[in-house]
Amino acid sequence: MLPIFKQRTLILSYYKINVNTLYFCLKKVLYEYMGNIRKTIKAKRQHIFQILALLSIIFLTVSFLGMKLTSKKSLCANSISCIKNLGGTFKTNGQRATFEGKIVAVPPKAQGKIQQVVLGEAAAEKRIEVNLTNQHLYAYEGNNLVYDFPVSTGKWSKTPTGTYRIWIKLKYTSMAGGNKDWGTDYNLPNVPYAMYFYNDDIPKTRGYGLHGTYWHNNFGHPMSHGGVNIQTENAEKLYYWADPPIKDNTTYADQENPGTKVIIYGVTPNE
Repeated sequence: MLPIFKQRTLILSYYKINVNTLYFCLKKVLYEYMGNIRKTIKAKRQHIFQILALLSIIFLTVSFLGMKLTSKKSLCANSISCIKNLGGTFKTNGQRATFEGKIVAVPPKAQGKIQQVVLGEAAAEKRIEVNLTNQHLYAYEGNNLVYDFPVSTGKWSKTPTGTYRIWIKLKYTSMAGGNKDWGTDYNLPNVPYAMYFYNDDIPKTRGYGLHGTYWHNNFGHPMSHGGVNIQTENAEKLYYWADPPIKDNTTYADQENPGTKVIIYGVTPNE
């Protein structure tokens, strides 16, 4: 039989070995557990990144398709006026106007007529110039400046630069377009003194024009969906001055009475 002190020594050694063994076992289990947690977190992160990437692709695809569909539906900048309403008459039956989600008052039918302004030689060619950079319109007969006033060109859709001819004049027309989801929609009946222009690159069906404006008074700054917004009083003067001469509520240009040249240049400010 071993002395008591040796028995105690052996017992302590036994416990020490088992404690160390237990420590190493627990440590191994803990490392494996933590490793599994790290792998799980990493896998979840990768999964989250994959989901976010997929959602981004879906969002971009839907946005692109939405823009394509919108562009297909809006081949004409003012879809109603270009396709369905070239009568030039004033509509009286409960007309309601909206612009960028807000209701605006439709003014009453204009009375009277401004006489044509003639400066210089009668045969002097007329032209209208629109400077996008300073948001200004200039009307000339030859070298004589007849009219000079601020305008508002394209903000939501750019006003195209180039040289054009007026192809139709409408005393009144309806304009509609934009995108309701983006807050850019508009539905504007009885837009006064509209003169649509075109060239080989911008066909008549695109609906770009010069016209009076009753839904805002922020001239000198971009505000339109591509057309040239003019204060109504100034648009009236320009309407009766420009060619072709007025025949009725709707007046088409022809070979004998070609439309006035419209020259648009400059760069629209980002506002």
